[in-house]
Amino acid sequence: MAKRQLSDSEAQILQVTPPAAIPGGEFQIRGRNLSRETRAQVRIGDIEAPVIVGSRDLVIARVPEGAPGGELIVGDSQPWTCDIGIQIADGLHPVANPAVDAQGNVYATFSGSRGQKTPVSVYKIDTSYTTRPFLTDVMNPTGLAFDRDGTLYISSRHDGVVYQATAGGALSVFVEGMGIATGLAFDDEDNLYVGDRSGTVFKISRQRQIYVFTTLEASIAAYHLAFGTDRNLYITGPTTSSFDSVQRVNPEGEVETFYRGLGRPQGIAFDSEGRLYVAASLAGRRGIVRIDADRKADLFLSGPNVVGLAFSPSRSMLVATSNSLFRVDVNIAGRLLS
Repeated sequence: MAKRQLSDSEAQILQVTPPAAIPGGEFQIRGRNLSRETRAQVRIGDIEAPVIVGSRDLVIARVPEGAPGGELIVGDSQPWTCDIGIQIADGLHPVANPAVDAQGNVYATFSGSRGQKTPVSVYKIDTSYTTRPFLTDVMNPTGLAFDRDGTLYISSRHDGVVYQATAGGALSVFVEGMGIATGLAFDDEDNLYVGDRSGTVFKISRQRQIYVFTTLEASIAAYHLAFGTDRNLYITGPTTSSFDSVQRVNPEGEVETFYRGLGRPQGIAFDSEGRLYVAASLAGRRGIVRIDADRKADLFLSGPNVVGLAFSPSRSMLVATSNSLFRVDVNIAGRLLS
């Protein structure tokens, strides 16, 4: 079928950035004739999106609550396909990444304020998006990570304990004395790394031998850990700076700055192609920042209060905010332990 010829006065979308958003996030729309005599009108599906900035060649629109994924239209333009997250859980309190098991069930914390004993520590959201309590006896749960056998590990920044939980929810202590224990990550040899936000990353073998892997500047909130396809450990930890960095640590524990220029970087994850995703602000815009191997950074997803992310077996991205969880169908595979 021949492509329809646009008239000189018809609105035309040429670019939408970032490619994904959750409600409260913003799309920057560039094109022609986007706004004429009246203010630009933007619709996502059948829902009108508030316009923050409107001109003939640039419109910034905020994603409203309940907006469906799919088609974005400005005025009488042709639709533009965009990825918009749908909320799958609320009433949570994550402070880091959620975790996803091999079946696609998602686990997220209710972390609480310092020293707060909450009724539920970790929730399980199944593949039909039903939320149920999973663990109840962890004070200030922070980091979550699965090993290759499907055991869930949970750090407590309250008592410095790393717990492990079976699929049935049986809880036990894995190691103690991890300081202000926050981020967790496994390497390809099944060693567990634990970030003590006061300045230490511990390496723990499967035999529970504990080593100091590296030391870093203390964080005001938490360390967040992830292993890249290059087998280096990547770490974020917000400081008092508004120009924070992602640190890269080689297997010998030597630290270098991989990328600098993020605002309050938190949860991190890699896709199967080795690209790094960080919950952070870039140039004042909050969401998920994607950094490629050449250290080029772009905002991948726009949204407020984003604290972490994870990839599901169905190639969706799970995005955690300070109280909710969203699924965004980005068709990207996450990195698996090799």
